[in-house]
Amino acid sequence: MTMNDLISNAFNALWVIFFAYWLLAALSIKRIKSAETIGSRLSYSVPIWLGYALLLTRARPWGPLSRQMYPRSLATALIGLGLTALGIGFAMWARYTLGRNWSSKVTIKIDHELIRSGPYARVRHPIYTGILLAILGTSIAIGEWRSFLALGLVWFAFYRKARTEEKMLAQEFGERFAEHRQRTGFFIPRLPASKMFLSSGSASKKTTQLL
Repeated sequence: MTMNDLISNAFNALWVIFFAYWLLAALSIKRIKSAETIGSRLSYSVPIWLGYALLLTRARPWGPLSRQMYPRSLATALIGLGLTALGIGFAMWARYTLGRNWSSKVTIKIDHELIRSGPYARVRHPIYTGILLAILGTSIAIGEWRSFLALGLVWFAFYRKARTEEKMLAQEFGERFAEHRQRTGFFIPRLPASKMFLSSGSASKKTTQLL
């Protein structure tokens, strides 16, 4: 078995683990209290599954989208593998933290909880962050136009879905969610700029006093 075969098998194993965990975790979720419309769900689910098809379906020809953007190499394969593993691990951690509050569609559950621990302490949508990082890693390894188109489609879909989720969470949790939004980033952790500013300001005052 060549190195390319080993790397390819590693990518396949990571994505199989990801989808298998999602299916098993979906067996235990809370009952739905309110949900989005079918039209709203289709607006993001269609591009998500099209993105997965572009990324993971190799046997089907995609025409010009199957052209290489740059030559494949061991370096791009290993970088891509590392990012894919990191992204899938992060998404699974977030999914485990969310627990029975998770749903494949935008819903509010009965006894819904506003999760603010684990990755949710810094990011409001860490599952999407992890999946996007994993897709980026796989796209880097593949190096074809189709893979980066897949990344764009899934990002667009997750952005739409996350906005819809935030509207429902704001209606359900009010000020608690508003405060949570101020402390966290959307897909990327929010930098504690205010704390950095205050600490630097305090330091400058102390220096002035000493002088």
